[in-house]
Amino acid sequence: MDDSLPPDAQAAVLEWFDSRGRTLPFRASSDPYGILVSEVMAQQTQISRVAGRWAAFMDAFPSVQLLAAAPVAEVLRAWRGLGYNRRALNLHRAARAIVDEHGGMVPSALADLERLPGVGRYTARAVASLAFGRPVGPVDTNVRRVLLRVIAADGPMPPARLQSAADGAVPSERPADWTHALMDIGATVCRPSSPRCAECPLRPWCAFAARGTPVPARPKARDVQPFSETTRWVRGRIIDRLRDAPPGEWTRLDAQIGSHDTAAVDGAVGGLEREGLLERHRDDPRLLRLIGSEAGL
Repeated sequence: MDDSLPPDAQAAVLEWFDSRGRTLPFRASSDPYGILVSEVMAQQTQISRVAGRWAAFMDAFPSVQLLAAAPVAEVLRAWRGLGYNRRALNLHRAARAIVDEHGGMVPSALADLERLPGVGRYTARAVASLAFGRPVGPVDTNVRRVLLRVIAADGPMPPARLQSAADGAVPSERPADWTHALMDIGATVCRPSSPRCAECPLRPWCAFAARGTPVPARPKARDVQPFSETTRWVRGRIIDRLRDAPPGEWTRLDAQIGSHDTAAVDGAVGGLEREGLLERHRDDPRLLRLIGSEAGL
């Protein structure tokens, strides 16, 4: 089966992007380091939150050298509000690898990008496309949905075939704009339910639209555990308490947090310690602080 998109489809997508693409602060940057930061921030995080935090983070660490040299605790403090704090630790480790192994320059080769801590296939392709103009197609949830609907009417497709289709669809002259465009189409038009097919520039080539497949009704909401009762919530509250402490000082944590009893809090602390996000005082395990709270750690 031919998974390619014709030049007319590429042109329609880029024309749509020129008039309707989202304006986001980090999209104005051509700095590979700034693009890497934005893409790591965007992992599992709403783009609106990234837009609000990226500029402040870049002000705090305007170069990969400064990020690599910063104490980990400072990086974790600057990450506040973005969630999934391990990404901040990985970004710091990636900065050190860039300085130590790549002369302080973000690498442009996919293989080198994928070897950086916290950078997988998607993020590597996003940086290669957006920062270096390489004709590769990063596939996130939104892009995956767009391509599956256009090529396979929203049916299944082996991951390798989907990635090949994504790479093959990229126009060589505007790979960065193409990447942004597919992300925007998936986020604003080709939505999981109630897609706005009439507004989609890919409608003339879309197998999903041609089949006229009705969008299934949303399933009835199931009972979902409140976020405040999840381990992720209590982990975030623990890190926030340590962020609020003066740099270098220890914080005593020996009580329940929200609905989480001391056993649950201890379990969350243990997980955060194993992941390298916090450390315990050697003489009193109830005293905690962010990892690397002392300069040079």
